Amino acid sequence: MIKVDIQTQDFDISIELAWMRQATDNCGAIASFVGLVRGKDASNIVDFIELEHYPVMAEKSITHMAEMAMQRWPLTAVRVIHRVGRLPAGAQIVLVLTASEHRKAAFAACEFVMDYLKAEAPFWKKEILPAGEHWVEAKASDELAKQAWLIE
Repeated sequence: MIKVDIQTQDFDISIELAWMRQATDNCGAIASFVGLVRGKDASNIVDFIELEHYPVMAEKSITHMAEMAMQRWPLTAVRVIHRVGRLPAGAQIVLVLTASEHRKAAFAACEFVMDYLKAEAPFWKKEILPAGEHWVEAKASDELAKQAWLIE
């Protein structure tokens, strides 16, 4: 089972974990990742970020990532929530949950989905700083993390 939401509102991880437990059969492990808006980026203090996306393309891309994870590992479910809009420092921005019979598959799949989200998902991020604002460019390290999964 795959469930993907792109939303402006915050999420409650305990509600999402409860959904995951109810939605999966023979689940022995649920791995989770919660990404937060950093208040500092290198030497800059970040007040807010603004995330923009193309709704149909973003949801389709994330669903495809989850499908790749389901094919690669014996997962029972993948849950992804990605927030968009204006988010303050410290806010939750992304949730990835993966469920499997065994922890190793759940952990690996969770990391895989997050690495692909960082490198492939069509989101555009602008940082709002006390001194101004700027669009954030893609990082080479995110692409390298994604490429490492192709080698395995």
